[in-house]
Amino acid sequence: MIELTYFGHSSYLVKINGTKILFDPFISPNPKASKIDVSSIKADYVLLSHGHEDHVADAESITKANNAMLVSNYEIAVWFAQKGVEKHHPMNIGGSKKFDFGKVKYVNAIHSSTLPDGSSGGNPGGFVVKHQAGCFYYAGDTALTYDMKLIGEEFKIDFAILPIGDNFTMDIHDAIKAADFVGTKKIVGMHYDTFPYIEIDLEAAKKAVSEAGKELILLNIGDSITL
Repeated sequence: MIELTYFGHSSYLVKINGTKILFDPFISPNPKASKIDVSSIKADYVLLSHGHEDHVADAESITKANNAMLVSNYEIAVWFAQKGVEKHHPMNIGGSKKFDFGKVKYVNAIHSSTLPDGSSGGNPGGFVVKHQAGCFYYAGDTALTYDMKLIGEEFKIDFAILPIGDNFTMDIHDAIKAADFVGTKKIVGMHYDTFPYIEIDLEAAKKAVSEAGKELILLNIGDSITL
């Protein structure tokens, strides 16, 4: 069992056997996350799926404050290294790395990736995290892709953290297909309702997932769940 805490948009803190892994922190610029004190967030690792500001805005401050390890693709890792982030580990699509909490594979995502200053953010990706208690998939921003079937063939996915906001990423119907592809019945929603572009009908989304025989988990900002 692991614990997930939601900080809004696409930012989740995952606790695995005492290790804290933070994904895509966009908190301080997000008005909907105004009750979250960024300085109070403790993280051992910060994993970044791609370079857009709504995924990396608080990465530098949180990583430095916690002396955490920043993990992303090569371009993003180097960009943060140049900003003084001492602990960083670069990856690229298809590569895996064992960390103290488990094994991370950086997998394909169909999206774009530009860093806040206009620098190239390299290829966007997602993460499959295999740990002692199980395995989960954090998709990052992505379209539905047949590559997700490869994840289902290689791993037993307990749950998938998937974008559901449409417009820039998958919608809920493609997210259901993505869950089918990776072989899970549990969808943890992200990348929805933060901006007008990605506001969705949550009740309709819940109904669609229920009718597909799956579970849609939508957390309030600041709330936690054990899976």
